[in-house]
Amino acid sequence: MSPSRRSPGVAALVATTTALVLVAVSLIAGRVSAPVDAAPGSRSAEAGFARDMQVHHDQAVEMSMIIRDRTEDEEIRLLAYDIATAQARQSGQMFGWLAVWGLPQASPEPAMTWMHRPAPGGGDGHRHAEPVDDPEGAPAVMPGMATREQLDELRADSGIAAERRFLELMIAHHAGGVDMAEAVLDRSTTRAVDDLARSVIASQESEIRLMERLLSER
Repeated sequence: MSPSRRSPGVAALVATTTALVLVAVSLIAGRVSAPVDAAPGSRSAEAGFARDMQVHHDQAVEMSMIIRDRTEDEEIRLLAYDIATAQARQSGQMFGWLAVWGLPQASPEPAMTWMHRPAPGGGDGHRHAEPVDDPEGAPAVMPGMATREQLDELRADSGIAAERRFLELMIAHHAGGVDMAEAVLDRSTTRAVDDLARSVIASQESEIRLMERLLSER
């Protein structure tokens, strides 16, 4: 069939396909010409953040799943679903970074070591949450993490009591996550890490404001 006799549908398909090919070519060219970040080392802030924030996010997912079973409030259930899906996706992204960087998922040093090293230039300008002790003796070194006892209390609650406990725990948990994201921004030279950290700060600060409102209503 000659170009002049193509049906409108075929012509539209050809035009769309051509446009997609051109977009793909431009993206490939951009990736080839763009500068590439060197892979971080195993003891770098980027690797430490990727490992520790996975643990931090996984607890947020756990708390969100608990409250979805303990409340009938649709606004709380929607918030919990949003937190769980967003943080599970980000946790998978950080797992993928370590794999791409050729680094082990297990840390070669204690958790949060990266956050307690001085930032380049001396001082990071942020006040970070202090570690707290787990009631069973293990140090909960990640800021904002709930203890096992607090998680058990959340599981034992229901209705408004569970909602209040969840909101209190998740506000503190999000604040700790923001601290960690700000700390890695002060220490990272990897664009993907910086982008995710900024996303964590923006989304979790927004959710903190929402949760503070929900808590005040209860």
